[in-house]
Amino acid sequence: MQTRWKQRPPGSNWGEFGPDDERGRLNWVTPEKVRQGVAEVHEGKTFMLSLPLDYPGGNVLNPRRHPPRRFATRRSGGANDGAQNFVYSTSRDNPMHTDVVCDDMVLLTLQYSTQWDTFAHVGSHFDADADGHAEPVFYNGWRGGEDIVPASVNPSAEPWAQFEGPQAKRLGLENMATHGVQGRGVMIDLHAHFGRERRAVGYDDLMRVLEADRVHIERGDMVCLHTGFAQVLLEMKKRPDPQLIHHTCSGLDGRDDRLLQWISDSGLAVLIADNYAVELIPTSLFQPVPHASLPLHAHCLFKNGIHLGEMWYLSALAHWLRTHQRQRFLLTAPPLHLPGAVGSPATPIATV
Repeated sequence: MQTRWKQRPPGSNWGEFGPDDERGRLNWVTPEKVRQGVAEVHEGKTFMLSLPLDYPGGNVLNPRRHPPRRFATRRSGGANDGAQNFVYSTSRDNPMHTDVVCDDMVLLTLQYSTQWDTFAHVGSHFDADADGHAEPVFYNGWRGGEDIVPASVNPSAEPWAQFEGPQAKRLGLENMATHGVQGRGVMIDLHAHFGRERRAVGYDDLMRVLEADRVHIERGDMVCLHTGFAQVLLEMKKRPDPQLIHHTCSGLDGRDDRLLQWISDSGLAVLIADNYAVELIPTSLFQPVPHASLPLHAHCLFKNGIHLGEMWYLSALAHWLRTHQRQRFLLTAPPLHLPGAVGSPATPIATV
């Protein structure tokens, strides 16, 4: 019996890293895994794996997420932006100073573009107390409403700021940031096999790809799935076509139980893709009982402590690796050190 739960979800690893764990399988990204990643560096060539943070553009992919908005900070009643009509120079306050200073701020949706999902991003209604009543819980039994506090309403605030929070007192972004996200990355190039076909990749498909490309995954590896979706976003130049964007490129089939079991058994530490949600989002019910709308998210974030990376830019790296008959590289991908956040932009770097 644990302090927070009496039963854990079927197929989960709650308690494996201790009753109070908040890092999940990131615990497997050890100093040895960092050394293994460094050992994959032969050329010293780097690849930046982030989309520009104002991509995809608009809010076609998710109506709740909007592009970043940047503003100048204010000083002496004007914008601190260096423009000729609003120049902030310390000479305004002191004629002996000649500095011209620009200073800005941003309103940023943390999961708009290239991003990490934390375990506080997706939980589930589950009877962790074994009392016949489901309650909102997150990975390792941390509680919704207590450990992950929902947003509060402040009607007097600006419309975009009226919902303050949520606040992850547990499972927040700081757990990734302080551990460090660096180790050995492994590329699975789905695009090389399926092109831009809209395809739900299940266990059988994935095994054929791994065998054909001789991809081997070991415990603690950070696995990247290249589908070509981020390249499609770049080609749309911040004006995504709502018909095309939801009907292109592959993703994992979260309804395939054998695939979910492979994720558990493979030993991968984190799972990353260049598409919108790693899995293809189901558009119809498939069980006559309550179930997760995002089954792979539930399996990874809620049940097994596997962080998800979404909308990374992997095309240039995947092409280079295939050309050079390689699949492994050093991956450095820290999130923002923003305590209490449930997701984060990322600017990952791969070194080969």
